[in-house]
Amino acid sequence: MKKILTFIFCIFVFSLNVSAKETTYNKLDFNKALSDGKVVIVSSWIKYCTSCASQMKVLNKAVKEFDNIEYFAFDVTNREIAQSFNVKYQTTLLIFKDGNEIYRSIGETSKDLIYKAIKSSI
Repeated sequence: MKKILTFIFCIFVFSLNVSAKETTYNKLDFNKALSDGKVVIVSSWIKYCTSCASQMKVLNKAVKEFDNIEYFAFDVTNREIAQSFNVKYQTTLLIFKDGNEIYRSIGETSKDLIYKAIKSSI
């Protein structure tokens, strides 16, 4: 019985992580944020990836805590978007400032390191 409950709990937690993911990136909003002088953060995710959900959770908090940043996320299986950013892996984090990519990491989920990258970009 304990194994069944643990299994159900794991499925439930995994489902929560998956449902929180959505593609928010679109080229027009991305370009507008850049032209408005914002620091723009872009992250990639894939349906089954729990580290992606962890990274997105940190980034969603960062948007509330930092001024003048804009955050977009996209499903890495969307080839058009992935190719436009030269992204090949989920949990890729990109930061843009003044129209240029100034930071890139893969698999980073640490709040401290992500916030450090954002602070150095502002």
